[in-house]
Amino acid sequence: MSDAAQLWNDILPEVKRGVIGVGVWASLNSCKAVALEEGVLVLGLPYEMGELGGHLKVPSTKRLIETTASAKLGHPTSLRVIEGVAAEDWEAVKRKDAEGRRMQDQAMAKMRAELSAKASWEGVFEQLSRRFAAVPTKSLPQNRARFFEEALDLIVETRRAQETWDDVGERNFARCLERVAQYVDMPSAAVAIEVLRRAGEL
Repeated sequence: MSDAAQLWNDILPEVKRGVIGVGVWASLNSCKAVALEEGVLVLGLPYEMGELGGHLKVPSTKRLIETTASAKLGHPTSLRVIEGVAAEDWEAVKRKDAEGRRMQDQAMAKMRAELSAKASWEGVFEQLSRRFAAVPTKSLPQNRARFFEEALDLIVETRRAQETWDDVGERNFARCLERVAQYVDMPSAAVAIEVLRRAGEL
């Protein structure tokens, strides 16, 4: 805190010389240096003056504060403006940031898993098409039966390796079941029963 306060006291006069406007001056006079950590200068405004923070976030003003602080410290420094002037306020903001990152990471992980599951089932769908195209004399039931067994092995193996159970994955799984049902002239529900039984889900 003391380092942040000292830095702000040192650079404030120079920053004021580079800005104009009543709002900017009011925000500079009202804010307080809250923290200086990991290359970030945190300036806080009292909650009742939170609307003044917009003046400090204007690109030209923000850039001026950052370049002045960077020159003073000898390394790149960025500005963060928060509501509240106590260390506890900054800690609360950091906790909120961490929760936001956690939620974002969780959403990204879910999206990647959904895309992976979709890609996996789309690959199975294509393999089923290729394998059926290679079946000789498709009109013979014994040849379709052999294809059916191969198709079930492929789908069951993919099902067991499935890591997510979202709606996208389930719909693509269903497409594969329906494709096999179409090829071997069976009800799709019957194909699903056989797959789920072999996969240990029934």
